[in-house]
Amino acid sequence: MLDPSSSEEESEELVEEESSSKEVLAPAPAGARLSPSRTSESAGPGAGLQPGGRAGGGGGGGGGGGGGVRPSSPSPSVVSEKEKEELERLQKEEEERKRRLQLYVFVMRCIAYPFNAKQPTDMARRQQKISKQQLQIVKDRFQAFLNGETQIVADEAFINAVQSYFEVFLKSDRVARMVQSGGCSANDSREVFKKHIEKRVRSLPEIDGLSKETVLSSWMAKFDAIYRGEEDPRKQQARMTASAASELILSKEQLYEMFQNILGIKKFEHQLLYNACQLDNPDEQAAQIRRELDGRLQMADQIAKERKFPKFVSKEMENMFIEELKSSVNLLMANLESMPVSKGGSEFKLQKLKRSHNTSIIDLGEENENQLSKSDVVLSFSLEVVIMEVQGLKSLAPNRIVYCTMEVEGGEKLQTDQAEASKPTWGTQGDFNTTHALPAVKVKLFTESTGVLALEDKELGRVVLHPTPNSPKQSEWHKMTVSKNCPDQDLKIKLAVRMDKPQNMKHSGYLWAIGKNVWKRWKKRFFVLVQVSQYTFAMCSYREKKAEPQELLQLDGYTVDYTDPQPGLEGGRTFFNAVKEGDTVIFASDDEQDRILWVQAMYRATGQSHKPVPPTQVQKLNAKGGNVPQLDAPISQFYADRAQKHGMDEFISSNPCNFDHASLFEMVQRLTLDHRLNDSYSCLGWFSPGQVFVLDEYCARNGVRGCHRHLCYLKDLLERAENGAMIDPTLLHYSFAFCASHVHGNRPDGIGTVTVEEKERFEEIKERLRLLLENQITHFRYCFPFGRPEGALKATLSLLERVLMKDIVTPVPQEEVKTVIRKCLEQAALVNYTRLSEYAKIEENVGRLVTPAKKLEDTIRLAELVIEVLQQNEEHHAEAFAWWSDLMVEHAETFLSLFAVDMDAALEVQPPDTWDSFPLFQLLNDFLRADYNLCNGKFHKHLQDLFAPLVVRYVDLMESSIAQSIHRGFERESWEPVNNGSGTSEDLFWKLDALQTFIRDLHWPEEEFGKHLEQRLKLMASDMIESCVKRTRIAFEVKLQKTSRSTDFRVPQSICTMFNVMVDAKAQSTKLCSMEMGQEHQYHSKIDELIEETVKEMITLLVAKFVTILEGVLAKLSRYDEGTLFSSFLSFTVKAASKYVDVPKPGMDVADAYVTFVRHSQDVLRDKVNEEMYIERLFDQWYTSSMNVICTWLTDRMDLQLHIYQLKTLIRMVKKTYRDFRLQGVLDSTLNSKTYDTVRNRLTVEEATASVSEGGGLQGITMKDSDEEDEEDD
Repeated sequence: MLDPSSSEEESEELVEEESSSKEVLAPAPAGARLSPSRTSESAGPGAGLQPGGRAGGGGGGGGGGGGGVRPSSPSPSVVSEKEKEELERLQKEEEERKRRLQLYVFVMRCIAYPFNAKQPTDMARRQQKISKQQLQIVKDRFQAFLNGETQIVADEAFINAVQSYFEVFLKSDRVARMVQSGGCSANDSREVFKKHIEKRVRSLPEIDGLSKETVLSSWMAKFDAIYRGEEDPRKQQARMTASAASELILSKEQLYEMFQNILGIKKFEHQLLYNACQLDNPDEQAAQIRRELDGRLQMADQIAKERKFPKFVSKEMENMFIEELKSSVNLLMANLESMPVSKGGSEFKLQKLKRSHNTSIIDLGEENENQLSKSDVVLSFSLEVVIMEVQGLKSLAPNRIVYCTMEVEGGEKLQTDQAEASKPTWGTQGDFNTTHALPAVKVKLFTESTGVLALEDKELGRVVLHPTPNSPKQSEWHKMTVSKNCPDQDLKIKLAVRMDKPQNMKHSGYLWAIGKNVWKRWKKRFFVLVQVSQYTFAMCSYREKKAEPQELLQLDGYTVDYTDPQPGLEGGRTFFNAVKEGDTVIFASDDEQDRILWVQAMYRATGQSHKPVPPTQVQKLNAKGGNVPQLDAPISQFYADRAQKHGMDEFISSNPCNFDHASLFEMVQRLTLDHRLNDSYSCLGWFSPGQVFVLDEYCARNGVRGCHRHLCYLKDLLERAENGAMIDPTLLHYSFAFCASHVHGNRPDGIGTVTVEEKERFEEIKERLRLLLENQITHFRYCFPFGRPEGALKATLSLLERVLMKDIVTPVPQEEVKTVIRKCLEQAALVNYTRLSEYAKIEENVGRLVTPAKKLEDTIRLAELVIEVLQQNEEHHAEAFAWWSDLMVEHAETFLSLFAVDMDAALEVQPPDTWDSFPLFQLLNDFLRADYNLCNGKFHKHLQDLFAPLVVRYVDLMESSIAQSIHRGFERESWEPVNNGSGTSEDLFWKLDALQTFIRDLHWPEEEFGKHLEQRLKLMASDMIESCVKRTRIAFEVKLQKTSRSTDFRVPQSICTMFNVMVDAKAQSTKLCSMEMGQEHQYHSKIDELIEETVKEMITLLVAKFVTILEGVLAKLSRYDEGTLFSSFLSFTVKAASKYVDVPKPGMDVADAYVTFVRHSQDVLRDKVNEEMYIERLFDQWYTSSMNVICTWLTDRMDLQLHIYQLKTLIRMVKKTYRDFRLQGVLDSTLNSKTYDTVRNRLTVEEATASVSEGGGLQGITMKDSDEEDEEDD
């Protein structure tokens, strides 16, 4: 129970003092008084409790105020007009305040004693809302992280993900709008980030020992750390836990406080109403409900009698309406009846038991069926007997043992512990259960017998008590009854007996009574008011030690009231009676307070509409504050008087049946929704469990029609949604479906009546809802940014389909729904593109001179944004439009067609033969070709048609340019080595590769044109490489012709470069000239054959050059042929000179020069030419040709003996050539050919002949394998 606190008392005194002072300062005329019993708080919420409030503006005394306080004005008409307006304003404020107070009384009663609704526990938990300030704080935290100002360690991939999230999500104007609408929660931002990083993490390469799930959880932990900032997570968790608890289940006190805030009720007003309404007394609340339900039944009878029906869509519904009213009350009565009266008490319940005046509505059956028997009202009491101590034990020795026993007559006996006679204290409690309303409690004192033959302990004294639930609970001294021969005649025992009142016992006490059928003699009896069920009460009289009542009176149909003293009845001081047709029972109590309590208790039990009022003498005495009457009156009467004093009595005593609860509920629901939308949760229009519970209870208790409730709810939600608040479409769907089923006569609860107003309001709301939904679908990117709230867009589409239905059962044709959504998405494309182009600031360039390059740059930027929008639509909204995916494709095409206008305009102003627009094509084409729905769609084909001529023109120009560069390049070619070839060849291959790569990277979507482009480029490459090969072949031949034919010849760098050009051409032709045909590669055989043929020719030419040089050497040796004049002369000269000087070996200079030439040529070719195969072919051919030439030369001299000088030279040349070519890797099969064998044999024979004929021999030169000669040469 909420007892008035000291602060409330002070506020009461303050209000009274203020009120009296205002009445003195500004007495108001009677006609201007707003409430005859109002005090200073009458001015409404604005007035407050300040003692210095305005004197004439809004005091409880009046609305206009005193004329003496307000200063005079030069224009009386204006002043009077202002006074009138002020008075009207004050009257409206006062009416509104009274309305809210009255509404609060009804709400309080719903909270205090609910019997229809419970706080739901299965509602989705709402997340904390993000405000503008919080969003800015979060932005600052992420910016600080990106600036490196936090201690959070992160890798580059995570930083990039956060950067993208920061730019795309946090800085988005759509998120700011969602925050403003109250629909953005911390969970939304977290889920968007999670979805954002999942794709990124999946695209990362696999790392051994580190799973993608681990990376994801690590990134989310870092995100939470950034989001939270420096806050202590434990504090946040504690705060969240507390808020979550308040979001789920609220206590009664929390509910009272919530609705005080909703309705603008002051705390002291709540205290006054709470105490005066006895909200802490469940009996009073149950009685109030019974009176209300009786009133509603009477009202139904009155409506049926006077035919004052609401206007229904069908006349037949009028009778049905009455039945609905009665059945709804019956349901409430059944609910109330099912409320437990007592735990483990009687199970007596009456099926649909109603008051006697309701017999026309409910069939009560036979009268004796509902009569209570005495066994139905048996009560169960629990008693606590506590024995404290005994006084007066003087005759016993101090060490004698004493103890006590206790029993409730008819029950078990309990015993205390033993104590010494010198200190007989126990403090022992015994617990008993009894069904006697007036039980006898016996307590006896014993001492242990010392006699040997004593069978029982000696009883010293006893006391018998007859407690009632109203008896004092504290311990008291009682004189014990002792036997005559006991020496201690003044024994006293201190004990306490507490008798608890069972729940179904509503009041008890001694009364005088007399009636016609029961209690026929005027005498004092012990009465108990017993509640058998919520609708059944009985007045029972009990005798001592009896479980069943002596007599009982069932209170159905009786009316209780105060009455004057009855003459001739002796006994009793204050009288009251219970009257029923044909019967009157008179009761009397010994004091006024007891009478008031009895009347109040019986008033609750009878359910009568008349409220008994204590006699005016008592009221006057109480009003004067006299001590004696105040003691007589119960505390409830004190609270009622104080409420009346402060003007609250009219709200407490008002009959709920006389109010328009439909409009009252509409008001409380609207105010509750405002309160809910302004709290710290992202509720999306959903009430909290506590709010749902109170509204449910209010509707059930006060008969608010379900359709009216949901229509009002829909109206309020639509107003908020139209003003930009985020409302959950699922919530709209629930209420709309309920109203639709009601209006179309298909409600599951059987309510069949439909008023004209309900139908008209439903049609109006249906149209408003349709427009709202179409607008939301049109603005789906802005109403549901990034797919948040989750599932809202899908629910919106589902609701639109429901709204388009003509009735509750016939589904709307899919084509009709499709047409509506198509129209919305067409408008959405225009809305999205308009906002996007504004964001990209394209419109700013209109009317200004903008260069084509700038225009193209802006278009590429806009294309990036267009792609981003389409990707976001696919990522966040495609799932919602899954059923209408073809419409989303149309939407995307429409969106792109709008972009195409700007793109075409930008491309038209580009100069001819410029290729800066290709990145635009690549950007758009890479996106479109990856999208299954948009690939080769309308816009994609338009893009291809736009760029196909540009590509063809570009290829044409590039072909011409490359051809010209080949021609000019080979004319100026120096054949210096550049990478793998010459400068011209490198430039050619790079250009061809770059062109093919560029065209390939375009990924031309149309297969036929793409193949055509590829084929053309391959053929172009083939032609260009062919030209390059032929020009190189010509240059090779020219270069060889210009070189020396002697052994002074050195292979020039240019010759090697030309070979390398051939090598590179062959390698490049594989890449540049091959067409991909499935798994195989089809090469252009023409260019391959040409390269091979050209390389053969070049090797042949080079070998011919080498052979020519060898032939020159052999020509020199021919001069030593036997029989020639020069030979004889040369031999004579050498012999003569050798006698005087050391003459060099003849012919060694020629051999050495040749060997040096061969070795140098081999080294240059081996070092400079990049293709090993060509070198091997060249060396094979060179060796074979050389041996053939030497063999031919020797064959020509078959009949001649070689000159010693010829022999020496040839031996050295042949041996060195053989060895050098073997070192260069020429195969033995080639080295040891028949030609070589022939040469070797001939030279061996010649060597043998010379060694015999020549005295000096060959001076160590021999065909035998030996390294001496090599060492000598070296």
